[in-house]
Amino acid sequence: MAGLGKRLGCEAMGTAWLVFIGCGSSVLDTHRVLQGSGVLEMSLAFGLALVTASYAFGKVSGAHFNPAVTVGFAVANRFPVRDLLPYIAAQILGALLAAALLAHIASGRPGFELAASEFAANGFGAHSPADYPLQSVLVLEFVLSFAFVAACLLTVARKELAPLAPFICGCSLMLVYLISIPVTNGSANPARSTAQALFVGNWALDQLWLFWAAPLAAAIAAGLLVSFLKGPPEVSAQAQRADGQVDLA
Repeated sequence: MAGLGKRLGCEAMGTAWLVFIGCGSSVLDTHRVLQGSGVLEMSLAFGLALVTASYAFGKVSGAHFNPAVTVGFAVANRFPVRDLLPYIAAQILGALLAAALLAHIASGRPGFELAASEFAANGFGAHSPADYPLQSVLVLEFVLSFAFVAACLLTVARKELAPLAPFICGCSLMLVYLISIPVTNGSANPARSTAQALFVGNWALDQLWLFWAAPLAAAIAAGLLVSFLKGPPEVSAQAQRADGQVDLA
């Protein structure tokens, strides 16, 4: 297993890539901003960003790039709890760096403002792209986050799927965003939501709680389900470190 510092660096870089490519496909696309289109493009951008980052960094950090995924793996006993908070901190830092870069680039466009339609912030009610109320957004975020985290856990648990795991998880994320973009601008990732909300401020920060509560609750439920279905992870002799800890990378 790589050292914690290397793993945290990979998590930060992978999350930054995910947020920059995914949100950038909306923020920097003037046609999408003006016409309100681009759901397929944004979904594909997030999916491909996850695939490429996972293949690049997966062998080092496990390619979570999402606090909900990290929590789900920890609950399912497939990730050391002691590394939970450092991973989440690295993911948020990476997302913030990506959002800062996007804000800097987009600010060069005449008339740019840090508004929901232009900076891919997540929201409900009047700040939902299609005015979906809180209860609808809460249910959708929980269901889609649960499905995504469960898909990641179940895919990783099957050794024969290891070479395809990044592709499968990327496709799963693309499907999640295809459904959720018209409702919330697409989240299922608290780090991604936090970064955009901090730059938009005001209402985005007021509504940010939902985009932490729903994905994390869903991740806990998915982790418990996978732990029940699969039992404790199988550990080979080669996966044991000298200190007795399990190599989960």
